[in-house]
Amino acid sequence: MRQYIAELQRLSRNLWWSWDTEAKELFKELSPLLWERVNHNPVELLRHISNDELMARLDCEFGEKLSHVIDRFDAYLASNDTWAAHNAPSLTKKPVAYFSAEFGIHESVRIYSGGLGVLSGDHIKSASDLGLNFIGITLFYKEGYFRQHLNQDGWQIENYPTQYPESLPIEKVTDAEGKDLVISINIAQSEVFAQAWCLHVGRAKLYLLDTNIPANEAHYRNVCGRVYGGDQNMRINQEILLGIGGIKLLKALGLDPAVYHMNEGHSAFLTLELLADKLAEGQTLDDAKKAVTSKCVFTTHTPVPAGHDRFSRDMMHYSFSKYLEKAGISFDDLMRLGIEDQNNLGGLFTMTVLALNLSRSANGVSKLHGEVSREMWQHLYPGKSVEDVPIGHITNGIHIPSWGSGFTDKFWRHYTDSLETLSSSTEEAEKILAKVSDKELWCLRYRLKRNLIDFVYRYLSNQLYHQHVYGTYMEEDSSKLAKNPLSPDVLTIGFARRFATYKRAPLIFSDIERLNRMINNPTMPVQIIFSGKAHPHDDAGKHFIREIVECARLPQFKGKIISLENYNLGVAKRMISGVDIWLNNPLRPMEASGTSGQKIALHGGLNFSIPDGWWPEAYNGENGWSIGQGEQFDDYEQQDRHDAEELYATLENKIIPTFYERNEDNIPVKWLKKVRNAISTIGPVYNTHRMVRDYTTNYYLNEE
Repeated sequence: MRQYIAELQRLSRNLWWSWDTEAKELFKELSPLLWERVNHNPVELLRHISNDELMARLDCEFGEKLSHVIDRFDAYLASNDTWAAHNAPSLTKKPVAYFSAEFGIHESVRIYSGGLGVLSGDHIKSASDLGLNFIGITLFYKEGYFRQHLNQDGWQIENYPTQYPESLPIEKVTDAEGKDLVISINIAQSEVFAQAWCLHVGRAKLYLLDTNIPANEAHYRNVCGRVYGGDQNMRINQEILLGIGGIKLLKALGLDPAVYHMNEGHSAFLTLELLADKLAEGQTLDDAKKAVTSKCVFTTHTPVPAGHDRFSRDMMHYSFSKYLEKAGISFDDLMRLGIEDQNNLGGLFTMTVLALNLSRSANGVSKLHGEVSREMWQHLYPGKSVEDVPIGHITNGIHIPSWGSGFTDKFWRHYTDSLETLSSSTEEAEKILAKVSDKELWCLRYRLKRNLIDFVYRYLSNQLYHQHVYGTYMEEDSSKLAKNPLSPDVLTIGFARRFATYKRAPLIFSDIERLNRMINNPTMPVQIIFSGKAHPHDDAGKHFIREIVECARLPQFKGKIISLENYNLGVAKRMISGVDIWLNNPLRPMEASGTSGQKIALHGGLNFSIPDGWWPEAYNGENGWSIGQGEQFDDYEQQDRHDAEELYATLENKIIPTFYERNEDNIPVKWLKKVRNAISTIGPVYNTHRMVRDYTTNYYLNEE
């Protein structure tokens, strides 16, 4: 029995369990209440359950379930029959090194802030599933990204609880003698030391650098304090640690990657350490640059110039003067690598320019974003037309198993062996859907909506209580609200994401009276659930949150428009599974890709979006709805008026009537026809298995 306890502990320390339904249910079964309280963290869960209790539970049916899960887990880790083994055998030997400032793998490991991190997390999971030798590099943020609370006025308050290694599925990286592996980096005039942690993600490994050790000066111990925390000085320190420190760690581990993938420009300083290594071998600077370029690929995620990291010449000199002495690179040569105007070495150093200059290939994250990026950076390639700028595109996707709720997974297993089979091709999806009746599909939707509504009621009750507004909120029609704030019979719209202003969260409130007529229509009502965080320094985004909270508290909207605080991966999974419509109304073309809407398809939800990011590629007229046709105006107010009108008109004339048009069995046949189309056209294309295969074939293996 003690062997089984050890196996349970081993399972808890590999995040494979986070995308396996049976494994998740195994931990939840130990204590459903405790499972919720520890934020679905099995390491912390097991710290609160005694071995005596586990021994007793293992004597029962639980032990058989554990044995079954462990057998599948071990078979997964041991399998050599993978996509990579057949299609990229060289990358099963030499690793792909993937650098990202954040990884959103699971809500219990708070080293992510938003979409970039979620994409990185889904990328490493699919790389594991496909059998790539894949290594992620990031930082161990002791305080992570913030937990969000909304005060009585709806204003965002940030809270940074500490993450303790002993409560996480990470292990200290040690050297051959069993001592802590520590690397050193020159930042400014100091030598900064970093230890490393390892997080197992299926077959893949994620290494996390950590400067919070006694060997460092006090102000350098906090470099890894928070995701994107602090000022410009903190930002450049983090990026030096991620890029240069990440390469030093790989060398200390004796690893020689086949390719280095920079996911956004945060890690682009890694190219400097690679350059330094080539110069130390006696190569000229030009030859060193060619050698480094041949090993690096770069993905940009930011479609607006202001979103790219830039540092002044003075800051660069302060941060790199000592490093450059050892690296053998002159300061002006460094500036030339990242400056946009080669005739002005006193200008700003741009991380994206550094990455573009020292990568063999570069890409945007959707077709439209690739076009925008080529136009944005054309000035770096004199003589080339926009079409010839060497920036391609690979459209983002999602890791399908991670975003399937337990009930959704079980539902589809009645008709196929896994969610991955459902998303393998449009033809396969259509075959599976042919086995599913409208009545069964509609039953799935009701079950998922009920799960969401039950979650919202529990979550909202706690939120209102700590805001000290529970009594005020419940005053009017309290009996109805106390029983249920929402109804599974009502068309449910979800809007949840980072509250950057370009995402225009309050757009649907442009005409309160018109919205009121839809929300409170006696025969065809609507309800909306909002959630999202603004960056701590983004007061405009915080004002958007407060505006939505204030609107949700209007008498006509109480219990019908809900605003949930502390948006995270856990809340996201609940929302994407339960809503009927996923609303997305960014200012085109500022959404590089976006993936939240891709996650609802397998649950039977539909997208309603501005044609931005991935949606122009996916939308076919029958798998959701578009807000306008991509019209763009120079005047922002005119753009908002136009898009709001398109949003309202489509809701009133198309979405709401289609949802409430029922047959004699009270089933919305036309609605479900769109659901079937969405499942068969979105899942098979917009997933990270396809995305990682594209990266492997087009970039990882394509040595130019």
